[in-house]
Amino acid sequence: MSRTLFISDLHLSSEQPHVSAQLFRFLSDTAPGAAALYILGDLFDAWLGDDVLEAPDGEPLAREVADALHALRGAGTEILLMHGNRDFLLGTRFAQASGARLIEDPTLLSIGGHSVALMHGDTLCSDDVAYQKFRALARSKPFQDDFLSKSLAERRTLAQTYRAKSEQVKRATPQDIMDVTPAAVHDAFRHHAVSRLIHGHTHRPAMHRYEVDGRRCERWVLPDWDRRGGYLVVEAGGLRLERF
Repeated sequence: MSRTLFISDLHLSSEQPHVSAQLFRFLSDTAPGAAALYILGDLFDAWLGDDVLEAPDGEPLAREVADALHALRGAGTEILLMHGNRDFLLGTRFAQASGARLIEDPTLLSIGGHSVALMHGDTLCSDDVAYQKFRALARSKPFQDDFLSKSLAERRTLAQTYRAKSEQVKRATPQDIMDVTPAAVHDAFRHHAVSRLIHGHTHRPAMHRYEVDGRRCERWVLPDWDRRGGYLVVEAGGLRLERF
């Protein structure tokens, strides 16, 4: 299998221009020539709706990112995009503008003879009950339809309110609750009948080994880009984490 790249948790926003700059360097210097680039959620720190691409009061960064991804796709690299917990409203208009294909969470595939499940990773944090309840609400059609029916200014205010509440809850929640739940990880290996999981979300990049029902399994956690950043490379059947 030719070179395939995996990234997640970039949390792009106008407030962190160094992260956007790192992405543009990655797309121009590292990604060209890869068969595929998988973005496993939280490309953006928040996504208020696809209309930010064209609205007069939209987000210039959104268009810049879409254009950079589209250029990579035009050069021959397939781009596959999964929703995260921050950008679950990314839709078909962004996919078309960026040349990306939206994929489900989880997505199952074979890499180098290994069965693999790709996930954002938030569903593995099952002990965080409050978050899982909000996730179910935020992914529902009534919630999304109501949110998108509001003006862009109203959506920005609501997003800021949600983010402030989320940060408040995170400060009061033990760190281990916000990490993956071991039982959920084992259940994912069993349910999807895979030997490898690749995900982001937890901001704890590493490779973890498991034995599940007599099978040797691996869980690869992608780096977040808020600080150092990095990506996972799959080449000639082998996997390695690269950091910037």
